[in-house]
Amino acid sequence: MNIHQLKPKTARTFAKRVGRGGKRGTTSGKGTKGQKSRAGAGVKPGFRGGDNRIWQLFPKQRGASKKPGNNSPHRKHRFFQLKHNKSVAVNLGVFDKFSEGQEVTAQMLMDKGFIRNTKDTVKILGGGILKKKLILKGFSFSDSAKTKITKAGGSITD
Repeated sequence: MNIHQLKPKTARTFAKRVGRGGKRGTTSGKGTKGQKSRAGAGVKPGFRGGDNRIWQLFPKQRGASKKPGNNSPHRKHRFFQLKHNKSVAVNLGVFDKFSEGQEVTAQMLMDKGFIRNTKDTVKILGGGILKKKLILKGFSFSDSAKTKITKAGGSITD
């Protein structure tokens, strides 16, 4: 026997090449057949099997302000309503944090963190109970808030 005549006892076996990628056997989790199972194939986003894409079905809004690329920073929501000069509401119960006989202004409310800024007008509502005499300056009031403030011995100045 010569060296070129040597052969292994068992024949060489080659693994069947399947799936290409992944650890899921024959189809690598892509299912069987169909466009989505093929290599390099796929369906474009919005494609509905030859039917119109969903955004093609609906009517478009006309006008320059609705077109893409205009200078508005963002698209307004369909329920958007512009609210002009709406007052910031603050309940009476908040004012118990101040000391007796103190004059309270919008700036003081902002410093304590009850309102965000002093640009908007502040309206005081009658929610809660006021137990201290306070002088409230530069606010607008609801009727119930006015009666509660006077009942507690406080005063309102403009």
